[in-house]
Amino acid sequence: MSFDIVTDSPANLPADLIEKYGIHVLNLPIFAGATEYPSYEKGRDSYQMFYDMMLAGQELTSSQTGPAECERVFGGILARGRDLLYLGFSSTLSGTYQNAAIAAADLREKYPERKVLTVDTLSASAAQGLLVLKAADMRGEGRGIEETAAWVEENRLRVCHYFTVDDLKYLRRGGRISGSAAAMGTVLSIKPVLTMDRNGRLVPAGKVRGRKAALNALVEYMREKLDLSAELSASDPPVFIAHADCPDDAAYLEGRIKELYGTPEVRTVMLNPLIGSHTGPGTIALFFFCKER
Repeated sequence: MSFDIVTDSPANLPADLIEKYGIHVLNLPIFAGATEYPSYEKGRDSYQMFYDMMLAGQELTSSQTGPAECERVFGGILARGRDLLYLGFSSTLSGTYQNAAIAAADLREKYPERKVLTVDTLSASAAQGLLVLKAADMRGEGRGIEETAAWVEENRLRVCHYFTVDDLKYLRRGGRISGSAAAMGTVLSIKPVLTMDRNGRLVPAGKVRGRKAALNALVEYMREKLDLSAELSASDPPVFIAHADCPDDAAYLEGRIKELYGTPEVRTVMLNPLIGSHTGPGTIALFFFCKER
């Protein structure tokens, strides 16, 4: 029997792929003051409103999805007689995975005839999305839920994240860098490059001076993680670029990637504001499968 796949809004999947594969998405909320907004709405790919709010000085905060909401979404799937695989946002960045696991444990008792599996992807944004797409492809090939879950767990460290930010104040606000480092970096136009480590935590990868150098650094990290002699083709998993209101920089990155690797499939998405609220407008990120993180 086939199964349903659930992920959450930070997976940053474009609306057409969510619809194509029938993916269920848990919504993690965003707050502007006391006003709550969903970070996912069906059919939505543009998050311009949130970045306009941030540029106007509005501070956005995010929250996790609670066990009750997870149980509501999961329970609706199980009640229809479907098995369920949940592929969650890195547990080191959000409590949503733990809440989903709690809900799944409760529902296994309520629906003992159903399979309810959860995997912590140790990933975020479109890197998480890449694992969801692979799981959906495996399901389409007739692979079972256990085999698919095992593949994701065994290969989750083969998806790489590299990103840079334009304004250091958002990393300072989140405690990623000190106030003095942010001030000095702003004066010197220092641009950090960050990545995700093997435990699913955001860590520094390096720093360069100037925006264009930071964009080029993303491509160089990609070159290091891939076989330099390899070519990517349209039959390979896509490369994802996510941007927080900087489409010209995303186009530049896509051009560099195609110069190096021929004609791979490159998908550009606007960075989900749940993540963008912590990194700020001007964030740009690159996600791809590699040999190891």
